[in-house]
Amino acid sequence: MVAGLLRNRPFAALLILGALLLPACNREQKRIIGVVPKATSHLFWIKVEEGVRAAGKDLKVEILWNGAPSETDYARQVQIVDSMINQRVSGIAVAATERKILNSSLHRAMAAGIPVVVFDSGVDSEEYVSFIATNNYEGGALGARALAKAIGGKGKVGLMMGSPGSSSTMEREKGFEETIAKEFPAITIAARQFSMSDRAKALAAAENMLTGNADLAGFFASADPGSVGAIKAIQARGLAGKVHLVTFDGGDQQDEACKNHVADAMVVQDPFQIGYQSVQSVVKKLDGQTLPKRVDLAPRVQECR
Repeated sequence: MVAGLLRNRPFAALLILGALLLPACNREQKRIIGVVPKATSHLFWIKVEEGVRAAGKDLKVEILWNGAPSETDYARQVQIVDSMINQRVSGIAVAATERKILNSSLHRAMAAGIPVVVFDSGVDSEEYVSFIATNNYEGGALGARALAKAIGGKGKVGLMMGSPGSSSTMEREKGFEETIAKEFPAITIAARQFSMSDRAKALAAAENMLTGNADLAGFFASADPGSVGAIKAIQARGLAGKVHLVTFDGGDQQDEACKNHVADAMVVQDPFQIGYQSVQSVVKKLDGQTLPKRVDLAPRVQECR
C-alpha cells in the first residue's frame, strides 16, 4: 500500500498536506478569550484567575490572561487590551483600572466583532455586552452599618479610599458616605485619603489620618491595599480595640486582623464567581445568546469573632 502511495505522488502529497493542516485548523477553531484584570498580584485577582481558568476548562476555551502588575498602571492596561484586539481573540473580559481610559479600545473591539464583557469595575461607555460585578454600592452601605455597630453609632471615622477613577471603589465609597449621612447622623467622616492601590501608601495615609484626628473612632477601607494599610497603622500604634476597622475583601492579613481583634468586620465578595461568570458570559455571547446589560453579585459582611 505504501509503495502504491509513493507511486501516486500527487495523492500522497495531498494526504501529507491534509495531515499537516488538520491541527492548525483545530487551533484556529478553538476560541481564545482574553481576560485582563486590574492587576495580577493581589489575592483578589488570584482568586478571580482561578474562576477564569475553571470556566475556560469547563467551557473548552483557551484563556489568555494578562494584566499589569499595578492597578494604577493605566497605560499598560490599554496596551494589553489593544494587543488582544490586534491578535483577533474571540472575546475579551476586562476589569477597568480607570473608568474612561479604555473607552476607545472598547469601541475598537466591538467594531471588530470582538464581544467585550466588563467585570468588577465599570466604565463610562456602553461599548460592552455585559457588566458583571459585586454590587459595590451595597458593599459600601454594609461597611457603613458594620462600622456604625462597632463604634456604637457615634464618633469620627476615616475613609480609606482606593484610587481616583476606579469605578468599583468609588461606588463603595459612595455607598458608605451616603449610608452614614442617611442612617447615622451622630457619625462624622472626619478624614478621607486615597491609598492609590498601594499598601505602603495606604499605611502612610492611615498614619496621617490618625495623627490629624486623635479622637478617630474607626476606619472603613474600600479595598485590599487600604485595608492592609489601616491594619498596620492600628497595630503600630497599639490601637487595636480602640480604633475600629471594617475592611473590604478578605486575605491572609485581614483574616489575621480578625482573629487578633484588630478588625471588627470584613465586607467580602466572591472573586471566583466574578471570574467564572465573566468568561461564561463571553462564551454565551459568542453562541448568540442575549445577555443582561448588568449582573450584580451580592456582597456580605463577615464579622470578626
